[in-house]
Amino acid sequence: MSPTRRTALAIPLAIPALLLPGLAPAQGVGQGAAPGTDPRLGERGTGPAEAPVRVQEFFSLTCTHCAAFHREVFPKVKAELVEKGAVRLIWRDFPLDRLALTAAQIARSLPEDRYEPFIGTLLANQDRWAFSRDPLAGLAQMAALAGMPRPKFDEVAADDNLARAILEQRSIAEREYEIRATPTFSFRAGNRAPHNQPGSISFERFQALVEEAKKA
Repeated sequence: MSPTRRTALAIPLAIPALLLPGLAPAQGVGQGAAPGTDPRLGERGTGPAEAPVRVQEFFSLTCTHCAAFHREVFPKVKAELVEKGAVRLIWRDFPLDRLALTAAQIARSLPEDRYEPFIGTLLANQDRWAFSRDPLAGLAQMAALAGMPRPKFDEVAADDNLARAILEQRSIAEREYEIRATPTFSFRAGNRAPHNQPGSISFERFQALVEEAKKA
């Protein structure tokens, strides 16, 4: 998989993920705090909870491969697999840089029913904000269109506790799922072992992995 334009910025987050400049581990984060204390960190997904296959997508909002998947493949995945009850797809934050982390904070601070439309808009219009001259201003404009005024945007962007919690979830993904790249899809049926597939895969490959998960 070829590197994205932000690949170099991924390295400081990964060693270790919690040591982003200016952020120390939060009290309770990674120290036995009960999961789900902050409702913003709850599961974000689409599709029925009882779907036979659960697919976790580990993604970064500044990853060009993630954007390509959501533009070119996700609409068919949703129409053919999610909406027909075969798959529940769950989005898992795996920010590659500080801008992606801020974008994840904003997305999770919107009302839950606006989460999917917002990340979809960010990924579909990635060049307009993430790679613009002033990406933070571009992100603020996108957030305003989703109903978040600038004062609230600034408050959420400065929320270090939320940032630390998202980075802790990324660290857990690295440890428990051995995630090393975005996007990575983790396919699982029932209590069977998950199967990870990195890269912006085609619909046909996605569908085949769903079927393989059922048989594993």
